[in-house]
Amino acid sequence: MNRPPLSADEVRRLIVGRDELALIDLREGGIFAQNHLLFAINCPLSRLELYVETLVPRKDVRVVLCASVEDDHLCRLGARRMADMGYSDISVFDGGITAWQAAGYELFSGVHVPSKAFGEFVETTYGTPHIQAADLQKLQDAGADFVILDSRPFKEYHAMNIPGGIDVPGAELVYRIHDLAPDPKTRVIVNCAGRTRSIIGAQSLINAGVANPVMAFENGTMGWHLAGLKLERGQTRRYHRQSAGAHEIAVQRAAGVRARFGVRTIDETTAQEWQTDGARTTFYLDVRDPGEYAESHWPGAKSAPGGQLVQATDHYVGVRRSRLVLIDTDGVRATLSASWLIQMGWDDVYIMANAEASFLPPPAEQGWPTPDAVKAHLITASELTGALMDNSAVVVDLATSLQYRDDGHIPGSCFAIRSGMPENLKHLPDGRLLVLTSPDGTFAERVRDEAVLSGRDVKVLDGGTQAWTDAGNALEYGFTHMIDGPIDLWYKPYEFDDDDKNIEQAMQQYLTWEVDLVDQIARDGTTEFRVFN
Repeated sequence: MNRPPLSADEVRRLIVGRDELALIDLREGGIFAQNHLLFAINCPLSRLELYVETLVPRKDVRVVLCASVEDDHLCRLGARRMADMGYSDISVFDGGITAWQAAGYELFSGVHVPSKAFGEFVETTYGTPHIQAADLQKLQDAGADFVILDSRPFKEYHAMNIPGGIDVPGAELVYRIHDLAPDPKTRVIVNCAGRTRSIIGAQSLINAGVANPVMAFENGTMGWHLAGLKLERGQTRRYHRQSAGAHEIAVQRAAGVRARFGVRTIDETTAQEWQTDGARTTFYLDVRDPGEYAESHWPGAKSAPGGQLVQATDHYVGVRRSRLVLIDTDGVRATLSASWLIQMGWDDVYIMANAEASFLPPPAEQGWPTPDAVKAHLITASELTGALMDNSAVVVDLATSLQYRDDGHIPGSCFAIRSGMPENLKHLPDGRLLVLTSPDGTFAERVRDEAVLSGRDVKVLDGGTQAWTDAGNALEYGFTHMIDGPIDLWYKPYEFDDDDKNIEQAMQQYLTWEVDLVDQIARDGTTEFRVFN
């Protein structure tokens, strides 16, 4: 059922209530990051069908759609699309963030704010030791006994890292630490790009009873850069296969964490029963390294590496008060991840014991025959090459703006955002075939019907931009032909397409923003962070 529009007070009561709630902000990511409700999940209307069923798997859960007064049309369209997908309990927040602010409630900037705020709360509450760039450089110059563990995913580490750092993503720290620093006198320094994963990673080692002196590196790679120090790039240093002795120690440490934070364990039978429980939303989250997940995993689980799950919970879980089941091979990484989610205020968090026997490799991808009606709307890369040479076609790229800029796009193609269609297509020259593309063509195919409303002849590049490059064609890079601005994403400070001075200013503003979140969440009053002695 579609309910009447909700007021700000009614939405707040749902947020602090005990029932499940999916509060979805439908604006583009870059707009969302400017101001939003603390517990809103960003799922832009332009990509709603791609993500919402993963974020909100139960179709009869209470859904509240949110935008702003200026973007209230997004909620109308979003409600219609979600109803078509089978969602049955949809409300619209009347006035959205505009009404929220008018009611005197707090708005937040940035992304993954509950997790970021929690990191600052942890440092303030537990006094997590930290070290600054100048002091770390002195240790390096003195040849001191220490190890730098970078708690980010490999892709982020590979892009840039503090010299000498080893990539050990957050959930792996307690699991791998004994092999990386077997001497308890070795100082352990944990870093990330900014602050949150450094703090959570260091405190994880402390909570697990690691004897080594442990410190969070203050402000991460951004802090190193702002101190005028040079970062390494393209490094591949990672943890190695775990030794038997290190595994035994990690299991013992996890048992202590489980007891301290009240981490509950369920068996596989219970987990399977919950899969058919229509009254609750249950997420099954595999917290291991994505490479391990890709080899085999528990059927129905999705990859949510533990460090990233704590750092950006709203990226994986779109339903407040839902039930979370964390999965790994022996309970170590699941326990540490669960302990943090419990401290963040999640009530129903469990780890599944002894699930590895049921792990299966992912099913082989099956190619489906393309209906002739769809084939008629496709154009091959070779056909597009000819059309571009005789100037009879124009290409619109529907990748994210970051993909368009950094991964490359077909030369001369224009960047556009789906939520602006068909009006944004008016900026294109008349009389030419309109060809849509996306990284593999799938998203472009979904958007075609909306592009057709422009009155143009519209085709989709078969296989997308990947097919273009597979045919040996060159790509263009940068923000070269922008119909819409890059508002679809929130850009990290070091992802700005700008000069060094502005990037450094953005870094400093970001780090200050993180620290200030502690006071802001106190004013908001809707978080439920917990302190354990």
